[in-house]
Amino acid sequence: MDKLIYLDNASTTQVYPEVFKAMKPYFTEYYGNPSSIYSFAGESKKAVDSARDKIAGFIGAKPEEIYFTAGGSESDNWAIKATAQAYSGKGKHIITTTIEHHAVLHTCQALEKQGFEVTYINTDSEGIVDINELKAAIRPDTILISVMMANNEIGTIQPVAEIGKLAKEKDILFHTDAVQAFGQLPINVDDCHIDMLSASGHKLNGPKGIGFLYIRKGVKIRSFVHGGAQERKRRAGTENVPGIVGLGTAVERAVKTMEERAGKEKELRDYLIDRVLEEIPYCRLNGHRTERLANNANFSFRFIEGESLLIRLDMKGICGSSGSACTSGSLDPSHVLLAIGLPHEIAHGSLRLTLGEDTTREELDYVVEALKEIVSGLRDMSPLYEDFVKKNAKEN
Repeated sequence: MDKLIYLDNASTTQVYPEVFKAMKPYFTEYYGNPSSIYSFAGESKKAVDSARDKIAGFIGAKPEEIYFTAGGSESDNWAIKATAQAYSGKGKHIITTTIEHHAVLHTCQALEKQGFEVTYINTDSEGIVDINELKAAIRPDTILISVMMANNEIGTIQPVAEIGKLAKEKDILFHTDAVQAFGQLPINVDDCHIDMLSASGHKLNGPKGIGFLYIRKGVKIRSFVHGGAQERKRRAGTENVPGIVGLGTAVERAVKTMEERAGKEKELRDYLIDRVLEEIPYCRLNGHRTERLANNANFSFRFIEGESLLIRLDMKGICGSSGSACTSGSLDPSHVLLAIGLPHEIAHGSLRLTLGEDTTREELDYVVEALKEIVSGLRDMSPLYEDFVKKNAKEN
């Protein structure tokens, strides 16, 4: 393929050269097990501790509150299942939202089969959580509120500080899935009253297979993976030292570049959104126009199928998605788009384009021209569009 324009950074990101360079010695040179007591293993332990310090500093936490995991899905499962187990004596009621990642939704559904009750809060048409509905859902037996910081599909940023304050006032634990927001937004766990936070390395130019769960000191949740005494006896298994080093380096880089990177991505995102909405008829932007991640643009095009759109974009060297990568292959429309009120036939024609640090205006110009051509071609083959045009012609 001569041209490759990668606009699926919400699914995964390129490991940057400096991240890979930092990881490499821990595969071949400093390969000791950090739990071993001999001096050779000390280099591995030192690297793990350094990464933990960097991550803690970024979110305003203490290093001992950071627990390394295999990624965001494990962190979400751990936070929710372990809270349910540890606090079931207080109550068996959990609150989350209808637009969460499936790592949260499916975990809650599994707990429902074990006798827990889950309330799924709705959002408005732009994907913002209804705070009044959240307040009304709180019960004396509510033990956990889990609301994502920013949506992985439509990019909408949630009022986590307000939610966290409410949870603290009611003495309820607050967990946030920050997988999409981590590295994109400044985060302070104290300011937002966050008790648990999930994040993943491969969303911010770090490696796959590594993430962490922040657990505020005093939160009494138990181990999720049992075995050895790693991670202060809370998460068994030999530490993924190269992955942890890569995550720490990626976080360090993200902190340094965040302001400039977000400014550039926001400018290009708005340029892309404006051109698409102005130049392609019968399309809409999904998610809040401004309260969204700087790199996220999500559209729905009427009278077409998202899968056909993606295939034709791929033929032109453009990588996008119709929603979460975790639901790839599903014929069902996005649960997020349905939750914000889109009918099935419009939700089916969705496209998520997520920019990266290296995305250029010239690339976006190419993408918009390709979209105009592809959408027009697909509509020409659509009997629904043909009927729509005929009906409009008669009415006019």
